[in-house]
Amino acid sequence: MRFGSMVVVASLLVAPLAYGAEKIRFALNWVPEPEFGGIYAAKENGTFGKNNLDVDIQPGGAGTPTWQLVATGKADFAVASADEVLIARQQNADVVAIFATYQTCPQGLMAHTARGFKSIGDIFSNSGKVAMEPGLPYVNYLKNKFGFDKVKVVAYDGGPAAFLNDPQMTQQCFVTSEPIAAKKAGADPKVFLIADAGYNPYTAVIITQGKTARDRPQVVASVVKSLQAGWRTYLDDPKPANATMMKLNPEMDAATFAAAAEAQKPLIETDETKKAGLGTMTRERWETLAKQLVELKVIEKAPPVDQCYVNVKD
Repeated sequence: MRFGSMVVVASLLVAPLAYGAEKIRFALNWVPEPEFGGIYAAKENGTFGKNNLDVDIQPGGAGTPTWQLVATGKADFAVASADEVLIARQQNADVVAIFATYQTCPQGLMAHTARGFKSIGDIFSNSGKVAMEPGLPYVNYLKNKFGFDKVKVVAYDGGPAAFLNDPQMTQQCFVTSEPIAAKKAGADPKVFLIADAGYNPYTAVIITQGKTARDRPQVVASVVKSLQAGWRTYLDDPKPANATMMKLNPEMDAATFAAAAEAQKPLIETDETKKAGLGTMTRERWETLAKQLVELKVIEKAPPVDQCYVNVKD
């Protein structure tokens, strides 16, 4: 196991625990959707059980305070983002990332293809409205990089309705969500990833307490091994886990589940993960993000990045 740049030895061949399967409370930061496909696949196909884990997946919603749940012991593992981990640690919360689902952040801006934009910078060099949630780190990053002088930033209302009704509107999106809904409604959106502008935090990272990583490395190893296997299963065939999630989230239909699963694949499995394994993280990426958050005044001082993440290796 690699705790930041420090190596801690822990076998992935976890022996059965003395008192049966380890009970795990796993908190999501949103409702069951493809961004959690590997987690549900590991539950659905018995991978967690094979690794001696009894996992209770707890769906979330808007504003679910996942890192706070982990820091206070109300959840054992949870889904958060890399910038949240840095914010949490700067506030002396003992949370660490153990697995990064999205190697490329799925946050983006979608514009109408008819506007002819070729890059994300074109959005801000032309007049029009841009719907975004103010105060988010990526919004501040874009403002610093491109300036908002030519655009009118308006509040994001949580869906594509305003975008559909205004051909000059650009809005924030996740590649797995709003663009799919917009296409379904007959629009032709073009998506520009925030990562292409240089802000690319690991997203949908799995976190736990640093104490857990230090004192119970076998449990962390079991969780990571299960997630890697679960995501491998989901990437190869998302249908079974999608069916499970659709029962829990009937507002999303099968076609949308399938489209979202396909859209996120290149953001999860990359050339790097093919070499180092699904969920892998690098010190360089964490250092870059920490520096950006300080520059954006999101955090006052960057915590030591070696304390922010754990890489489990075979």
